[in-house]
Amino acid sequence: MSDENPGTPAPHQVPHGHTPAGHGAPVPPAEPHPSRWGRVDDEGNVYVRTAEGERSVGVWQAGSPEEGLLHYARRFDDLRTEVELLGTRLSSGAGDPKHALSTATQLRESLPTAAVVGDLAALSSRIEQIVAHAEKALASAKQERETARAAAVGRKQGLAEEAEQIAAESLQWKAAGDRLRAILDEWKTIKGVDRKTDDELWKRFSKAREAFNRRRGSHFAELDKQRAAAKVRKEELIAEAEALSDSTDWGPTAGRYKDLMTEWKAAGRAPKEADDALWQRFRAAQDAFFSRRSATFSERDAEFATNATRKEELLVEAEKIDPGTNLDGAKAQLRRIQEQWDEIGKVPRERIRELDGRLKSVQDRIREVEESQWRRTDPEAQARAAQFRERVEQFEAQAAKARAAGDERRAKKADEQAAQWREWMQAAEQAVADR
Repeated sequence: MSDENPGTPAPHQVPHGHTPAGHGAPVPPAEPHPSRWGRVDDEGNVYVRTAEGERSVGVWQAGSPEEGLLHYARRFDDLRTEVELLGTRLSSGAGDPKHALSTATQLRESLPTAAVVGDLAALSSRIEQIVAHAEKALASAKQERETARAAAVGRKQGLAEEAEQIAAESLQWKAAGDRLRAILDEWKTIKGVDRKTDDELWKRFSKAREAFNRRRGSHFAELDKQRAAAKVRKEELIAEAEALSDSTDWGPTAGRYKDLMTEWKAAGRAPKEADDALWQRFRAAQDAFFSRRSATFSERDAEFATNATRKEELLVEAEKIDPGTNLDGAKAQLRRIQEQWDEIGKVPRERIRELDGRLKSVQDRIREVEESQWRRTDPEAQARAAQFRERVEQFEAQAAKARAAGDERRAKKADEQAAQWREWMQAAEQAVADR
């Protein structure tokens, strides 16, 4: 009967003979000979020995002194079991370091007054180990929390910075909007940031998102204005295109349609629901004009092909002309062919050079014969040859007269001059003959 009721287990006790959680066998008494750690005096007072001396822990009057010591030894064993269970749970990681530290501290504080008999110094040392272990675990957990908090803060800072960059720079409106939504989803998954820092970072992200939304809204408002202006401009171009669709001024009108297409592209896009319809109207006006032009050109090409066939027939006749036998007749025949040629009219563009070239060859051949005849009858060339002949005769007469007078030197000189003029005369006569 220790304290008020020695038969009632003290707080934190596990009844003797029971198996504590996590242990596979009953916990034995603190010592087989508890008298090593305490004593019961003749009046029944129970003492425990400590480093500071004996300390009274209770009174025993329910039996022999040995039974009294054993009773208090078992209470010590229960206390030691509680301490060991606390240490085992802490070491295994199953225990909460904060709760372990609180419990160990309470045990340490209650140990100097505990009503037990046993090795209090060893038990105190064990409690101190548990306290140290719990403090270390708490410090480690705190460091882990700080590290996790720093990582979480870093992630949110990175997301806030990315959002700010998007808000300031991005023109990829859809992709940027999708990314901001993804950032928000990721933001919600990041835990462990202190309230103050979290609020500051959230304000940065929220401000960036709002700035992006304003800039995107301004962009699309301006885009709507531009598209409205483009719609008006395209309607003007359609009106002109439709007015030109009945034109028969093929070349200039085709050129204007080309210019209209350039202006259409420069006008930009109209609102999406109207742009396709506008294009269909513009394209229909173009198609109407070019279809009529194509039909007209097809008829013209058929006519031109017939003209080419007729000109080929004239060329067969023209290429048979022989100006060498009858120049005047050849020239008259060519004039008649040329008149018919002009009356026939145009031929396909790709045939012009070929057909005109063949006719020109006939014209060139007649012209060459005509020029040759003219050169042969050139009065200036004939007069020049006659003049040379007259000089030859003069020098030959001078040579004969000098020879008759016995002046051989003068005769020889006159012969040489006559020979020179004779060469010139022959060259002039040959030139006339070659024409």
